Amino acid sequence: MENDNLNKLWDNQANEISNFNPKDIIIKAKKQRNSQYISITVMSLTVIILIIYAFYYAFNQWNTFNLGLILMISSLTLRIILEFYSLYRKEKQLISMAQKSYFAYLKKYYKARQMINFVITPICIAVYIFGFYLLLPYFKDYFSKGFYTYILISGVISLIVVIAIIVKSTIKEQRYLKQLHK
Repeated sequence: MENDNLNKLWDNQANEISNFNPKDIIIKAKKQRNSQYISITVMSLTVIILIIYAFYYAFNQWNTFNLGLILMISSLTLRIILEFYSLYRKEKQLISMAQKSYFAYLKKYYKARQMINFVITPICIAVYIFGFYLLLPYFKDYFSKGFYTYILISGVISLIVVIAIIVKSTIKEQRYLKQLHK
């Protein structure tokens, strides 16, 4: 009797993941991993540029300009660390699990990514915007009006592009999570 129940449970579980064969899961994991690498690269380049600028020009004395730079750098660095941790954790699990357990793990993984995407990322973006806002009075004082306008416009456009990339990757992850629940 117990064996029949276990067989039914096993059969039902097999049907739940029939939409995904191992190749599909691997392909989707690689696509998601590549988008994480792109995000990490873009954020890392931004951090490197901000750090180089900070060390050459900013840290002569402490002021709100330095605070703005530190806020921008720290928010991006936190996001980079979370992406690396998330990526490493997922790859480590992929190597050590069978298909069914990895499928279950993916569901948990994307649920955890929701926390990063809907709570931590907006906080990081808000801190970054506040840091940029703290820089603007200094840019206005030290640069010409035209260059200040260029910094303001390019900063806003860059931020919109980065937010669009984040939203696009979040939507992809949400779609994938919905596919996993089918």
